[in-house]
Amino acid sequence: MAIQFIKSARPGKPITWYVYAFKGGPLVMKAVQPKRPLLTAEAHAQIANAIQAANAPDPTILLSLIHDWRAAPEWKNLAEGTRRTWGTQLDLIDGRWGNKPISVWDDPRMIAKVMKWRDERAATPRSADIGITVLRELLKFGRLRGRVRINVAEGIPHLYKGGDRAEIIWTQADMEAFRIAAVKAKRPNLYDGLRLAALTGLRLADLVSLTWDHLGEVAIVKTALKKSRGKRRKAIVPMTAPLEELLAELRTRKRKDGVKTVLVNERGASWTAAGFGGSGSFGMIRDKAQIVHTEEGDDGQPVERRKHLHDVRGTFCTLLLTECELTDEDAARIMAWSPARVAKIRSTYVDSAAVVISLAERMRAKHGAKQSGSDAR
Repeated sequence: MAIQFIKSARPGKPITWYVYAFKGGPLVMKAVQPKRPLLTAEAHAQIANAIQAANAPDPTILLSLIHDWRAAPEWKNLAEGTRRTWGTQLDLIDGRWGNKPISVWDDPRMIAKVMKWRDERAATPRSADIGITVLRELLKFGRLRGRVRINVAEGIPHLYKGGDRAEIIWTQADMEAFRIAAVKAKRPNLYDGLRLAALTGLRLADLVSLTWDHLGEVAIVKTALKKSRGKRRKAIVPMTAPLEELLAELRTRKRKDGVKTVLVNERGASWTAAGFGGSGSFGMIRDKAQIVHTEEGDDGQPVERRKHLHDVRGTFCTLLLTECELTDEDAARIMAWSPARVAKIRSTYVDSAAVVISLAERMRAKHGAKQSGSDAR
C-alpha cells in the first residue's frame, strides 16, 4: 500500500497537503506549505495502525483467531523451535479452515472433521499428531478469549506409536560409529556436541546456548530454554571427572572473537539449534552411521527406529545411575523425569547388564573348577 499525498492549490488560498495512509485510507496528516511535507512520527504511527487494520482478517473467520494467537503473549513465550514447528502446522490449519466461520467450531460434529484431517495425514503420523496439538492449543486460546465455547480437538488420540522412547539410549558403540562418520564427513565438532549431551543430559537448545559462564566449580547451572509444564526449570548438572576432561578439551577448539559458547562449529562460530540438529548436520551423520534402535513389533518382526539427539539424555541417565550411583529419585530430579521412567532405564540397561556380568562370572568360575578337576585326574 502506497502513502497518498494530495496537493490542494486554489487561487487565493495557501497550498495545503493532505496525507492519507493509502489510497482510500484515513487522513493521517495535514500540512499548509508549498513543498511536499515530511511525515511526522505521529503520522508514521497512524499509517502503521491503518495498514494493520486494513490487513486484519475478517474477525468472524478462523484466520483472525490464528492472527490473534500469533500476536499474543502465549505464542511469543513459546521456544523459538516450537514456534517454528507449530507455525508450519498453523499454516496448514489456515489452508484447511482459515476462511471458515469461527462459529462452526462450536459444533461437536467438527470432531469428525478433525479426525478426518488427522487420518488423511497418517503417512506422517508425528506431523499429524503435532497438527492436532497445535489445533487444540489454538482452540484453547480461542475458548479463553471467548471466541469459541468448546475445544473439539481435545481427546483426539495420537497416531504415532513411537512416542514412548524411555528405553532408547545411545550406547558407546553408537557414539563411536557417530564419531567415525563425523570425521569422514569433516564435521568432527558434531561429535563434541554428542559427547557433551551424553555427559550433561542437556536438551538441544541448552547445549548450543551453554556458555563458559554457566560452569561452576561443582556443577553446571543453567535455566532451561524450553518450558516444562509451563515453567523453565533450572538444570543443575554435576561436574563429573569425564565432563571436566571434555570441557578442558573443548576449550582448545578454534573459536571466533567474542564467541562464549562451549560448543562451536568448524568455523569457530556458535551453533544454532537448527544448524546443529537439522537434517543436514546431526541427523545426516547419524544416518550415515546407521544408528538405529531395534525392537520387536506387534507382529513379532524387528522394527528399526532412528535414534534422536534427545535419546542421548537416556545415556546421561545411565551415567547417573552407574558412575554417580544415584537413586532413581535423585536421578529423576536432575533429569526432570518421573522416577518410574528412570527405573525403566535402570532395569533395561543397568540391572540387566549387572545380571549378565554376574552370570558370566559364575559360569567362568564353574567352568574353571571343572577344568581344574579334570587336570587333577
